[in-house]
Amino acid sequence: MQEETKAPKTPDPERAMTALAWAVERAERGAPPPPAEPGAAPTHPVADSEDFRAASSLYLPDVRRTIDRIIMSRDAEDGLDALLECGALGAMLPEVKAMVGFGDGEWRHKDVWKHTKQVVRQAVPRLEVRWAALLHDIGKVKTRTISPSGEVHFFGHAEVGARMFDRLDRRLPLFNPEPALKSSVRFLILHHLRASQYEASWTDSAVRRFAKEMGDQLQDLLDLSRADITTKRPEKKKKGLRQISDLADRVEQIQKLDAVVPPLPSGIGDEMMRAFGLPPSRKIGDLKKALEAAIDSGEVPSHQCADVYLAFLRDNAGRFGL
Repeated sequence: MQEETKAPKTPDPERAMTALAWAVERAERGAPPPPAEPGAAPTHPVADSEDFRAASSLYLPDVRRTIDRIIMSRDAEDGLDALLECGALGAMLPEVKAMVGFGDGEWRHKDVWKHTKQVVRQAVPRLEVRWAALLHDIGKVKTRTISPSGEVHFFGHAEVGARMFDRLDRRLPLFNPEPALKSSVRFLILHHLRASQYEASWTDSAVRRFAKEMGDQLQDLLDLSRADITTKRPEKKKKGLRQISDLADRVEQIQKLDAVVPPLPSGIGDEMMRAFGLPPSRKIGDLKKALEAAIDSGEVPSHQCADVYLAFLRDNAGRFGL
């Protein structure tokens, strides 16, 4: 007797949306449900991957708004766990799901999922910072290495994470209506380690260069860096927060100084024309930009007299076309 073949299951996007609504409610009510009995069937809505894929295809803006509400909620950690439990995380954000249970055991490093949830909760409630908090460590899963002495490293995980974000975005274009938000989130993933690398020995030129490279994302980056400190050791946490505050103070001081006294002395253009026999031209502006770039890179100090910059130009005459 020939066996009957089961008809393929029809995806149910409404079931997925019901599960997402439950996750939002759990995040926004601020208290987790009581634990279920071992082995008991889940009492909350659950959908499968096909359901979530169908929902993402039909209701993508609603899906984005749902995740936004969860990561911006007062209990984002529990909301993210709800996304995991209802099947949404694995179906829509497998890069995030891969962090669940990654660490906190034989590999001697903190559980990346627990860390990520805490970073999201600690982050200032700005959408770009919260999304970057959720995704900033996705590259760790692909970059973990163990040294012969047992030390764990994640070399290049920020760069790998940014590329993973690109693939995520192509698969699930959550940010397509907001290209500026997409750009900000990717930038923060790529640079999320930069502020924590600051040391008091940085020169003013190094601080100036850092601030210039971070541009309009500077405040978001500093806020993400603060949220990324999840150590349970009070002194270590205090040191990390102080490091970021010191960097923010240095940036502010240098920007204030540059606003009052530009890095190059007044009249440097006239001095260059006299020293090198140049007429008023675009060349003078190009030389000034080249000097500003040299200051940013630390090749020559800022706020010096004209003779210092003229000597620098003479020493590098071929480079500057003089």
